[in-house]
Amino acid sequence: MGFPDGFWWGTAASATQAEGAAPASDWYALERAGLVPPSGDGNGFARRFAEDFALYAQYGLTHHRLSIEWARIEPEEGRRDDAAVEHYLEVLTAARDAGVAVWVCLHHFTLPGWFTETGEGGFLDGRARSYHWPRHVAFCAETFGDLVYGWKPVNEPAAYASIYLQGGRPWSRLDLPRAYDAMAAMLLAQREAWRELRGGGRPVATIHNLSPVFTTADTVPAARTARALEEIGWRMWLRAERDGVLAVPGRPEREVPDLRGACDLIGFSYYSATGVGASGDAVPYPPGARVGPLGYAPWSEGLDHVLHRLHDELPGRPLLVCEHGVGTDDDEWRCEVLRESLRILDDAIAEGIDVRGFFHWTGVDNYEWLHGFGVPFGCFTRDREPRPSAELLRSYAVDRR
Repeated sequence: MGFPDGFWWGTAASATQAEGAAPASDWYALERAGLVPPSGDGNGFARRFAEDFALYAQYGLTHHRLSIEWARIEPEEGRRDDAAVEHYLEVLTAARDAGVAVWVCLHHFTLPGWFTETGEGGFLDGRARSYHWPRHVAFCAETFGDLVYGWKPVNEPAAYASIYLQGGRPWSRLDLPRAYDAMAAMLLAQREAWRELRGGGRPVATIHNLSPVFTTADTVPAARTARALEEIGWRMWLRAERDGVLAVPGRPEREVPDLRGACDLIGFSYYSATGVGASGDAVPYPPGARVGPLGYAPWSEGLDHVLHRLHDELPGRPLLVCEHGVGTDDDEWRCEVLRESLRILDDAIAEGIDVRGFFHWTGVDNYEWLHGFGVPFGCFTRDREPRPSAELLRSYAVDRR
């Protein structure tokens, strides 16, 4: 069949990973404490953005998701950094001039330190979530909106709630009530962003990190973790999106009608399925599959599970693959995974599943959180040299093969 005309081919990145941590951010505080690797200037995007956009356009990757770092444009509560605002305007203008449509994310894990120190802590604090965050979203919409193609306001709420806020603890030692509360807060934050952005003529997408869950052992800890993964990774946001219900495990369900349909597109990231072993910790899945340096097994078939589950549970909603890639030094393997994933995506579209685009994570190799610069995800190196995976993506985006 082939991908339809107007299909969005793009790349995705985040501010901290591409620009380095903002000095006023919570992540920079971790760097200074020696708890995470230094990010430096990321991959140099803050200096080389015009070059990068021209490179992406040359390869037919004419959509790009970036994040505007809140801690740069508002390093102190109520004080805007005019130079940082002007810089982001220059970035967005360069993208437009290069023919690249930019989707803007407003929260990709990192936050201003002053926001995370508010009350109960950032989004978990009702006033911070309902006042400071919407004010920030409204400012960005007014300031940058004319240069934005679309919005993806909140990146991977479940990953933020269960991994970022808990320091990457194993699932068997996760503070589940805190994770559920944080997930609920992130769903409310998505709702607040939707209130500010809807009706502005720009599409708004979610970015849920989705992974099918399989137990590899018949044990009580495995079953417990699988239930928790299903709740935080799938059920909580599906109930909110479909039914307008905030369903926090262990709490009475609460109707919040405007949680229903709080986006134009159901966007998601997909990298792998999740296996749960006998002890209740995550293990690679399928058993015996090749495992990458981040400890999981890239598995294209899992993308088929995700697409069909979304199509079944949210009929009629358009879908968007916001992230998919492979962290590896072996670009031949990356190409193998991408070919199979794109075949699956093409087949799903042929079956009538409404998928609007595919964003590769990432364009240029960048900083990979706890792993520093040791895990390349890019179809281009940090020296902006194309890998075969860039040519593969161009064959779909430009040559339509």
